[in-house]
Amino acid sequence: MNGIIEAIYGAFQAFMGLGASAAIPIVIFIIAIALKVPLGKAFRSALTIGIGFVGIFLVIGYFINTIAPVTKALVEISGIKLEAVDVGWPSAAAIAFGSVVGTSMIPLVLVVNLILLTLRVTRTIDIDVWNYWHMAFVASLVYIYTNDYLLGALAGITMTVALLVIADETGPMIQEMLGSPAISLPHGFSAPYAVLAVPFAKLFDKIPLLAKVKADPETIRAKLGLLGETPVLGAILGFVLSVAARQDYKVVASTTIGLAAVMLLLPRMVKLLMEGLVPIADSVRDYFVKRYAGKREIYIGLDSAIATGHPAVIATALILIPIYIVEMLMPWNKILLLADLPVIVFLVCMAVPVFKYDIVKSVIFGAIINLLGLWMGTNIMAIYTATAKFVGFPLPAGYIYVSSICDGMNPFTWLLVRICDLGKIGAIIVMLVIIVVSCIYGYMREKKRGVAAPAPTPTA
Repeated sequence: MNGIIEAIYGAFQAFMGLGASAAIPIVIFIIAIALKVPLGKAFRSALTIGIGFVGIFLVIGYFINTIAPVTKALVEISGIKLEAVDVGWPSAAAIAFGSVVGTSMIPLVLVVNLILLTLRVTRTIDIDVWNYWHMAFVASLVYIYTNDYLLGALAGITMTVALLVIADETGPMIQEMLGSPAISLPHGFSAPYAVLAVPFAKLFDKIPLLAKVKADPETIRAKLGLLGETPVLGAILGFVLSVAARQDYKVVASTTIGLAAVMLLLPRMVKLLMEGLVPIADSVRDYFVKRYAGKREIYIGLDSAIATGHPAVIATALILIPIYIVEMLMPWNKILLLADLPVIVFLVCMAVPVFKYDIVKSVIFGAIINLLGLWMGTNIMAIYTATAKFVGFPLPAGYIYVSSICDGMNPFTWLLVRICDLGKIGAIIVMLVIIVVSCIYGYMREKKRGVAAPAPTPTA
């Protein structure tokens, strides 16, 4: 029996080793064929999706490589010295899968997802296996904190259920953003901030000064002309940040042109991916309309990277970088933000649509939520560090603790860890309550909601 499990796990690991840009198109192709999409159409769409993902990851990688030296310089100029350092999401992902409970989350998430689909609690099938590390991360933290495998696994399952329900709820908004039906983003880092953005959006609408503000890219273009064009806006932000970081003329020039290129290229790469995804998504939608008479629809759960290409998202993230550096001075903070500053785009990508792409409101939200995140990250950094040590992660010289913006300061991660302070029975009860309430909410929503209308043209 153990040999069979090891063989299955080995095959799964080999498949994951293909990388998202190769493996996701394979999964989508298989789904398309299973839903009787013509072979040629399925192959062409899957291939285009793969090319789109390659383009997105290349541009995001270029963005991170371009902005990382600038953010590092800004942090060094600030002169801030703290006990913990932000080691970045790749380190967090490695830590997540370094424990037994973390590794076991991969099949658990798949099983839970299939059960909830069958029970009609969710309409999302999460094929973004690489981002299961978010569930594995919280499971590992809870396991190390409590020395209890059951609690760790239950924490990961609780996050899974909640994320699927959030993905269903935000699906129509994301579909409108990207101009594609039948997709959602059950992303462990991005999705919680979409939920938190809702009360802030309602609050901002009640504040007269903010309610009158309209600072989406289209309005900015209309008012500022050339200066409002997205590549020009990227160039301005790149120039200001690199000059503020006291970089030489070569870095200033490369950052200025680089961010202008990102503002132009990333939306185009997302559009390319959508060219492949929309025909498949339409076919999936049509299949379920015919099979269930308009009472059932399935969303394909993808990486939130596809939502990072909107100009309002990129602009918000760039503006937030110096704000986050200043906010490190808060007396309750002990984390030196560093490696994850370039991935603020993932923090805000699902929140920005909630604010109707208003950059001013999105920046205010991002600044406020970071103050909370710094406190939460500081509160659990010892547990984060203990987990890192347990899996053999080396601590950077000169620091006592490690953390990261991505998941180390995630409100949902903090909540699931701190629930364990209630004791084993109390933690189990609270997590089960979250699961049950999420399932009831999802089931009742599915009963009321039929198949969505075709998604409109994406907002740019």
